[in-house]
Amino acid sequence: MATRAGWRAAGKTVVFTNGCYDLLHPGHIRLLEKARSLGHVLILALNTDSSVQRLKGPLRPLLSEEERAAIAASLEAVDAVTFFDEDTPRELIAALLPDILIKGADWAHFIAGREEVEAAGGKVMALSLEPGYSTTGIVETILARPETL
Repeated sequence: MATRAGWRAAGKTVVFTNGCYDLLHPGHIRLLEKARSLGHVLILALNTDSSVQRLKGPLRPLLSEEERAAIAASLEAVDAVTFFDEDTPRELIAALLPDILIKGADWAHFIAGREEVEAAGGKVMALSLEPGYSTTGIVETILARPETL
């Protein structure tokens, strides 16, 4: 929270988004780049492994939270990575109060933290997704392929 306070004091616009980011694909990259272009700092909150399992089932995540965080942190668009263990990051968002809260358009019907961010004067946006990309779809494609030697 001290880092967030420093960004606020420096007048930086803080953008926040979250998700499982279980298998990073071009759709994720483009969403993160769009989100980052809206401010000075992008915070990405990742679901912990146990949170991913509750949401996606016992065979997920494909990569551990440490691996997912390392990959995400290496992206130019991402300035900070954190975790949340709940099913939604509402508590984390309420504590950070980003200037802009972003979710993909597939979650436009429910954006956790919307009320808190808007009450603090921030913006909430649902960004369009890159067509044809989803981790679940990629996994299904891989599993449907015939085995080869």
